[in-house]
Amino acid sequence: MHVFTSTEGQDAAAHEQVVFCQDQQTGLKAIIGIYSTALGPALGGTRFYPYASEEDALRDVLDLSRGMAYKNALAGLDHGGGKAVIWGDPQRVKTEPLLRAYGRFVQSLGGRYYTACDVGTYVADMDVVARETRYVTGRSREHGGAGDSSILTAFGVFQGMRAAAEHTWGSPTLAGRRVGVAGLGKVGKVLVRHLLDDGAKVVATDVNESAVAFVRQTHPQVDIVPDTTTLITSDIDVYAPCALGGALDDDTVPILRAKVVAGGANNQLAHPGIEKLLADRGVLYAPDYVVNAGGVIQVADEIEGFNFERAKLRASRIYETTRDILRLADTDGVPPAVAADHLAERRMAEVGRLRSIYLG
Repeated sequence: MHVFTSTEGQDAAAHEQVVFCQDQQTGLKAIIGIYSTALGPALGGTRFYPYASEEDALRDVLDLSRGMAYKNALAGLDHGGGKAVIWGDPQRVKTEPLLRAYGRFVQSLGGRYYTACDVGTYVADMDVVARETRYVTGRSREHGGAGDSSILTAFGVFQGMRAAAEHTWGSPTLAGRRVGVAGLGKVGKVLVRHLLDDGAKVVATDVNESAVAFVRQTHPQVDIVPDTTTLITSDIDVYAPCALGGALDDDTVPILRAKVVAGGANNQLAHPGIEKLLADRGVLYAPDYVVNAGGVIQVADEIEGFNFERAKLRASRIYETTRDILRLADTDGVPPAVAADHLAERRMAEVGRLRSIYLG
């Protein structure tokens, strides 16, 4: 049983394949991690980030690719888990030649890994990558893709939050609840709209002033606070981490006032044991890789020819999946993160076993 964390050291030997990619002329330095192809080709985004060291980049890609295997399994997709990171500041080093060089490395894997957007990469970048590889999704509508995957990511988080609200307060709605959103980027700003439409009161924060300004202008009823500490110690019912990982740690959990945690960020648990600390404090944690799976559902749908209504219907099932996991956790007397891991591992084992049936 494994609980995902953002800082836990992962052994690369647990992965099927880890590929280091470098092109000196363009400055490309990338790592592609394939955790498992038991359910099908690995699928996961490309993160473009200025890591402090190669060790940090490797740790992130190993954590994220493993998380994608579990996310894809519980989303009911026929995809394994993979992820890629490009090491560097996208504002300074991202160029067409670099992205195309990266695309050629993806192509060299022969379809074992499909890439898409993540932190620091966008739909337009995937269009460039796709000029060198067919194993890319999350492309623009102009190029036959699905467009921005944050739309269904936020929708799925909202569905998972509804299930957590029902489990906690008896009704699948956030109406009248005060929800704290940390991170107003691609996912957070869309989630805010869903919450307001449902009748929730929203308090939010972000280190990016332009993101804050957008929400102030678009949704003036949102209460903006200066930082995450102020957010989590305020009078909120639900905490939605929607920025980078590690949002739940030894410092934040003891002062968290919310009764529910459900957000779009990956790897929210800073280290093993945080899930138990949350449970001991009576905080219901909706596992991040369950509720934020709407984006990967969208890009996976694009591979077979994108249909938004079909993808949205699949993403709406995050509500039922989250509800089932929370019930299972109660029945088994374990934290929801452990119950989710168990279900994902079971699907990977049972469906992956079918590969042993010879097809000729």
